[in-house]
Amino acid sequence: MSDNLILVDHPLVQHKLTLMRDKACSTGKFRALLREISLFLGYEALRDLPLTTMNIETPLVEMEAPTLDGKKLVFVSILRAGNGLLDGVLELAPAARVGFIGLYRDPVTLHPVEYYKKLPANVQERPVILVDPMLATANSAIAAIDNVKAEGAVDIRFICLLAAPEGVAKMKEKHPDVRIFTAAVDERLNKKGYILPGLGDAGDRMFGTK
Repeated sequence: MSDNLILVDHPLVQHKLTLMRDKACSTGKFRALLREISLFLGYEALRDLPLTTMNIETPLVEMEAPTLDGKKLVFVSILRAGNGLLDGVLELAPAARVGFIGLYRDPVTLHPVEYYKKLPANVQERPVILVDPMLATANSAIAAIDNVKAEGAVDIRFICLLAAPEGVAKMKEKHPDVRIFTAAVDERLNKKGYILPGLGDAGDRMFGTK
């Protein structure tokens, strides 16, 4: 498939994803499951964060204990659906900085149209993790990564719930340095750019809109 792709195939992730795919899954349950899966995806995406040590005192003895090193993380939500993953990853790193990039997909061209951007300062000094549930055509993801690279970011990762082979291939072509963390790579895209079998429009299912 791709050497920049990390498939998080934990049994609990796959079970929860199946529940999300079911069209009978309620809006509230869908949101809760997405949040739960985002924790697993976040753990994998942050597995190689640098560590240092600090001296602490346990109830019994002093010790040199591991602690995170370097600048605080930056999570960037690709609006609007990215917020469903953002809530979960912020539980793992509540002190992280948070940015937002608003993009919608033109229904005719399938190209992204930017309508909002707000990023923390000094992203060039921090690991940047972009979150968006679906990596379909990859056009929005690529546009968002172009944005953070233009601000100087160099350590960039991308978390998504589902990916299409076409999107993974395009990401590798445009941004081979960016690792993708996902729960599943599905069969293909349909003519409208939706992932098959997929789970429909993640934003609509998350927020109860059509």
